[in-house]
Amino acid sequence: QVQLVEFGGGLVQTGASLRLSCAASGRALSSYAMGWFRQAPGKERRFVAAIAWSGSRTYYVDSVKGRFTISRDNAKYTVYLQMNSVTPEDTAVYYCAADPDPRFSLWDSRSDGMQYWGKGTLVTVSS
Repeated sequence: QVQLVEFGGGLVQTGASLRLSCAASGRALSSYAMGWFRQAPGKERRFVAAIAWSGSRTYYVDSVKGRFTISRDNAKYTVYLQMNSVTPEDTAVYYCAADPDPRFSLWDSRSDGMQYWGKGTLVTVSS
């Protein structure tokens, strides 16, 4: 069994930076792709970013390209989401996910099908 725990959420102002972390425990996830999803108030959970197990390939939703960066440290079983230039539209609960499927372009359509999920961390961006 794998547990994913997110850290780093909070209240920030527009234009600020924030780094989310997701720590995995229970088994090694070096063969799993990992990613971040978010769920804004009253909306469905949507894909944000993903990273291959090697860290060599990443994929982002268009709305965060150039502002967010996903990375991972397999030695620490941790994945990160660096969020820069945040706006109120980035306000959401952010969820970490792990899955063996490397087809990142499909992850948004599989938002309920990831193999492992964290419980989420709330990011609130004030205007």
